[in-house]
Amino acid sequence: MSQQLREDLDQCLARTRDLWKELRGERVFVTGATGFFGCWLLETLLWANRQLNLGTRVTILTRNPEAFRKKAPHLASDGALETFAGDVRHFYFPPGSYSHVIHAATESSADLNRNDPLLMFDTIVEGTRRCLEFAVAANARRFLFLSSGAVYGPQPADISHIPEDFPGVPNPLDAASAYAEGKRAGELLCSVISRGTSLEPTIARCFAFAGPYMKLDAHFAIGNFIRDQLRGGPIRVAGDGSPLRSYMYAGELMTWLWTILFRGKPLRPYNVGSEESISIAELANAVSNALEPRVPVEILGKAGPGPAHRYVPSTARARTELSLECRMPLGETIRRTHRWFKETAPELERAR
Repeated sequence: MSQQLREDLDQCLARTRDLWKELRGERVFVTGATGFFGCWLLETLLWANRQLNLGTRVTILTRNPEAFRKKAPHLASDGALETFAGDVRHFYFPPGSYSHVIHAATESSADLNRNDPLLMFDTIVEGTRRCLEFAVAANARRFLFLSSGAVYGPQPADISHIPEDFPGVPNPLDAASAYAEGKRAGELLCSVISRGTSLEPTIARCFAFAGPYMKLDAHFAIGNFIRDQLRGGPIRVAGDGSPLRSYMYAGELMTWLWTILFRGKPLRPYNVGSEESISIAELANAVSNALEPRVPVEILGKAGPGPAHRYVPSTARARTELSLECRMPLGETIRRTHRWFKETAPELERAR
């Protein structure tokens, strides 16, 4: 385990220590365990399990147990964890009871959403339904559904930070809305399937993040920019750099997700993310300025008509109801993410 990750896990545990008693001696079921969110969920859960002697058992659902073991051997070898092979859309239910179910299995791939929107939609909807039905059958008390800020549809230019009660929706006639509409349907399933049961679904509407385990070659600008720096630059912005985003560090994301699982009000969604808005062009320069050696930034596109696309949450509900805060400045988020990849992926620097 890298020193960076160890520090992150200690910080997360310090902020969540009082929450974990709910899992003492319990069993937890997690989907999506090989992804960015999933690896972090396992890191923080198994770390708390060891440090606090919780005696918690964890089962992860994965289509490819061997791939998981290769990606995270230190997690796969933890005696508290077992792998269960299956597809989230139609997996067989593992035997026994589970107290908590975390559904984090969604391929947030822009390519998949563009090239096979039906597969994207079906995976989200069928997978969420199957996980909810399993949670009911396993007598689970709490269920965490990782939804998305995409459920709001396009954010109006006059709304700087979008709240949970915003009534906007994605365009249902646009195939590119498959991911967003799938998440909306997933939230509806949380309400429908839990009716008349003791299951308490909680919903986290997640925005944009950075940290260890993220993909540097996907459609996430901050990851692309850190990759460019690791390769010696320049940092290239494919568009005009005008879209507005905000970024939360993965370690803080875990504090928020565990708090929502344990303390969130059922069927009351909580936005998860930073409120520190920044344009993509400004982000590219922030990455350049935060890291050594500093590399140049190239803006390749030209500004188009209309206001810049915005994707920034209001997190007032999480602050007031759950006492959650986004404490880490963007510069430190960039440096921590960069440090982890330097420690764990030296081939990126060799590509210079």
